[in-house]
Amino acid sequence: MLATTVAMAAAPALAEGCQVGPPQHHKGPLVYMDYDQLELDASYDQVYYEPLIAQDSDRLASNSESMRARIGAPQRVAYGPTEIEKLDIYRTNRANAPIFIFIHGGNWLVGSAKQYGYPAEMFINAGAHYVALDFISVKEAGGDLSVMAAQIRGGIAWVYKNAASFGGDPDRIYIGGHSSGGHLCGVALVTDWQKEFDLPPTIVKGGLCMSGMYEMAPVWRSFRRTYVNFTDAMADAMSSQRHIDRLNAPIIVTYGTLETPDFQRQGRDFAGAVKTAGKPVHLVEAPNYRHLEMAESLGNPYGPNGRAALALMKLAPT
Repeated sequence: MLATTVAMAAAPALAEGCQVGPPQHHKGPLVYMDYDQLELDASYDQVYYEPLIAQDSDRLASNSESMRARIGAPQRVAYGPTEIEKLDIYRTNRANAPIFIFIHGGNWLVGSAKQYGYPAEMFINAGAHYVALDFISVKEAGGDLSVMAAQIRGGIAWVYKNAASFGGDPDRIYIGGHSSGGHLCGVALVTDWQKEFDLPPTIVKGGLCMSGMYEMAPVWRSFRRTYVNFTDAMADAMSSQRHIDRLNAPIIVTYGTLETPDFQRQGRDFAGAVKTAGKPVHLVEAPNYRHLEMAESLGNPYGPNGRAALALMKLAPT
């Protein structure tokens, strides 16, 4: 598995030859690596590489509604004191079942647990509970990503402490996130659970980081700085790649070859850094998948992210 990771991490991003992206322009001053400002901004704005992203987002929501029509509404529970700190629990029929906690994306600005219910059916059929978190947006948090991260960590801690209440196994908790949720998943994976929550350091048994960001330096230089109030301290705390020493679980890092160049690079670099640190990691480069198509694949046991999630949890597709 690690040999595969090394080979893939060394491969160039296939999207570099993609005709979708920022408009042709005269190269300006470099602002990060070999990107000028327009190229870097485009690399952190999915619409340049996925023009139909709004329709794809609508499909995720309608897929979730169709799924709930088949299996029923989730159990809605508060995990924290504020109105937004709630989670949806989709329960499998098996007793003492493993749990997959999902952290949604949306530029840290939008998205909801309800919209991302669609993977639940796959997990339930495979014998796992599916939990989708709601949490504050970065604008409501005053531009501070650490407020979002604190809520995510609180939600995961709640699931660990209350797993038995819905038939879950607290010793088999796995987490995953996509896009900005992939970023928050990475941050959650390097949490000091003992220091912050007085919990065992290994409460998370595996992580699936899908199409995420793991180093904030380029993000800080992109247009996202217009709504995220980056500081040196926040950028450091929110860069999971800088804190791999606190990573206690095996992880899978995924991205699609039609995603933006820097989202691809972020995945390769993070997986490479984890591998260099001698920790278990597997990198999945999914050919011909765009950004939200990667999110959608989490609901498919034979799609890149569905397959990865089930492998991480040692479950068989049904």
